[in-house]
Amino acid sequence: MEGNNTQAKTGKIKLGLAPKMIIGLVLIVVLIAGAAIAVGSHTYTDSITDHYNTVAYQTAHVAAGYFTREELTGYAELVRQYAAGETDRISLDAVMETDRYRELWEYIDKLRRSMGANDIFVSWCDMDELISYTPEKAEAKEWKPIVYIMDSYYDPSLQFRMGDRSAVYPEYRKDIEEAARTGQPFERKIITDYQFGHILTASYPVSYGGEAVAFVSVEIPMLTLESDITEFVVKVLIVSCIIMALLLAIDLFFIVSTMIKPIVTVASEAGKFADNNAEVSDKLGRIKTGDEVQLLSESLLRMEIDIKEYIGNITKITAEKERISAELNVATQIQADMLPSIFPPFPGRKEFDIYATMNPAKEVGGDFYDFFLIDDDHLAIVMADVSGKGVPAALFMVIAKTLIKNHAQLGELSPAKVLMQANEQLCEGNEAELFVTVWLGILEISTGKGMAANAGHEHPVLRRSGGEYELVVYRHSPAVATMEGMRFREHEFELHPGDSLFVYTDGVPEATNSANELYGTDRMLGALNSVAPDASQKDILNAVKTSVDDFVGEAPQFDDLTMLGFRYFGTNS
Repeated sequence: MEGNNTQAKTGKIKLGLAPKMIIGLVLIVVLIAGAAIAVGSHTYTDSITDHYNTVAYQTAHVAAGYFTREELTGYAELVRQYAAGETDRISLDAVMETDRYRELWEYIDKLRRSMGANDIFVSWCDMDELISYTPEKAEAKEWKPIVYIMDSYYDPSLQFRMGDRSAVYPEYRKDIEEAARTGQPFERKIITDYQFGHILTASYPVSYGGEAVAFVSVEIPMLTLESDITEFVVKVLIVSCIIMALLLAIDLFFIVSTMIKPIVTVASEAGKFADNNAEVSDKLGRIKTGDEVQLLSESLLRMEIDIKEYIGNITKITAEKERISAELNVATQIQADMLPSIFPPFPGRKEFDIYATMNPAKEVGGDFYDFFLIDDDHLAIVMADVSGKGVPAALFMVIAKTLIKNHAQLGELSPAKVLMQANEQLCEGNEAELFVTVWLGILEISTGKGMAANAGHEHPVLRRSGGEYELVVYRHSPAVATMEGMRFREHEFELHPGDSLFVYTDGVPEATNSANELYGTDRMLGALNSVAPDASQKDILNAVKTSVDDFVGEAPQFDDLTMLGFRYFGTNS
């Protein structure tokens, strides 16, 4: 009776082993065919793509030869001036109407048609715009680093005029930047698939003196590649079907007699073992079949042991995390103690009022501010933001803050020279490629006159006595630690009694609410101007912080929030 029960239980098979083996063979053939199609398609695609790329680069090189050096340099300079607002649209339209420009356009258009290309265009790369890429700017369609010099698109209604801007694919941004700086062609191919079909783009940088003046780009449709790949896939499928039929025939004669029967026997024994309701942990080690079944049981036993060890390791890791969290809390306090936090900081000085705050997004942050007397008549004010977040940014912040303060306290009254000296030291061994944006101002307290340098930082805000807070917009220098040998711009400014200065990091205007909206400088100026003119700097900063918090709501804080307010009373106060 016991044997009959076992037979009844083991006889309930939905799908036998033989059909499963046949299905398995079919799947294997399908997988092999798929792999052959994938590998063959990839190899064929690479070959054809290399051919297209070579043709496209040769075409771009031919198109570049139509221009003289003076013409191409002049056109590039003209669109650069237009992009910078130094010239107007009328000047560009006038150039486009010249006989020489039309002649060059006709040459390029004829070359495009003879090569079967979608487009041949000549452009200039706005490096400042290219480097300023952020996903937010790209999503808002505000990031357009390519400025057209000449365009010969096959559809005249879609052609770009001289001076028009266009975006590039973000994944090729670094390649374009490297090509613009070195004048060397791209190392990888630019292949896109969008509304105009499968396109390969080759951009040939025309360089004079090692730096690209302009790019000559060719867009070629890869129609032949698409049709050839389809034909290749069909052939592979036919061959795969033939192989599948042969394998199934072999399976009917040999696999059943040589494999299925022994496996059925093993399955019957396994069913008896399962009917014992034994615990796996007690029985797995007793299986000694000497084949793959034994290997499977031993693997399961090792897995059980590994899981137990894993649970023990998780317990240790949790304890380690708690320890790290406690150390980060200490690091947060140490970082806060490094920043001036006692206000008023100079009780004996009545010529000015100063107040600052820093709220990190994580336990430790990369923002920092500082202010200190260089001598009795010169006050330095620093507002800075290190790239990145967390512990690496905090460590870099400590070094940057220390270097800037040390160089300034040596008596150097030029912000540009202070940043230049700090830049040289920060670039040494900067394997993590961190950088820091800095606004540094040095004020002569007795006169209100000063010098300021802005290394890639936010524009300061100034309120004249009796007026309102307004952004002070001017062209600034690159960030500190981006490149050795960097020189920084500086400019003069003058504060009169009653004037107020507000500097901050990008965590203020870029604070984001749950609707993914930015706080922006307009709301910031509104918050500043909502406070009474004679309010203390602490009250002003608190008003801005409250305004940001109300705007952000329940959304998490993604960036450090750092602000500094300064009001000048003059020596007669």
